[in-house]
This record gives sequence, structure tokens and C-alpha cells, in this order.
Amino acid sequence: MADTNKSDTPQIDDIQKTLEKQIAELRKEITKINKSISARGAEMLDDASEQASDLYETAAARASRTAQQLRSQAQAVSDVARENPGTTTAVIGVIGLLGFLAGIAVGQSLNNDTPRRWY
Repeated sequence: MADTNKSDTPQIDDIQKTLEKQIAELRKEITKINKSISARGAEMLDDASEQASDLYETAAARASRTAQQLRSQAQAVSDVARENPGTTTAVIGVIGLLGFLAGIAVGQSLNNDTPRRWY
């Protein structure tokens, strides 16, 4: 029986060495995969950053053009208002009156508790 155990020991050692070798190879493969994933993640991050930068630059350019156009239109309206103060006052008064009447109409339509007439 002692001889049987001695003959089994080399096989067990061989199996253990084979398993250890396979584990070492698997660890190397996992390290390679981790490096590959890390590199791909860095590439994706760089791409996303570049796209975000491009979008920001485009939006900033559009906002600048829009602001410039609004300034020029506001300047034009201001010039017309300065040249025609009577007309400007009349237009603002009419707009105010229409807003007041719209407010009364909305208020009356929301007040359904008691039937009232607006006149």
C-alpha cells in the first residue's frame, strides 16, 4: 500500500503543476483583457470628450450669432422708438389695454361659481 501512495504522488504533483501553469496563463490572459478594456475605455472617453468639445464650440458660435442678431434688432427697435415717441406710447398703451381686457376675460371664464356678465 505504501508503494501505491508513492506511485500516485507523482501524478498528483504533475496535475498540481499543470493546474498552476493553467492558472498562471489565465492570470496573464486576464491582465491582457484588463489592459485592452482599459485602453478601449480611454479611447471612448477621448472620443466623447472630443464630441462634447465640438458640440460646445458649435453651440457657442450659434449663441454668439443669435446674441449679435438680437442686439441689432433691439437697436433698430430702440431707434424707431426714439424717432417716434408718440407712436411708441400709443402702441404700448394699446398693448397694455389688450392685456388688461384679456386678464378680465380669463378671470371671468375661470370663475364658474356664479354666473356673471362682463358688462
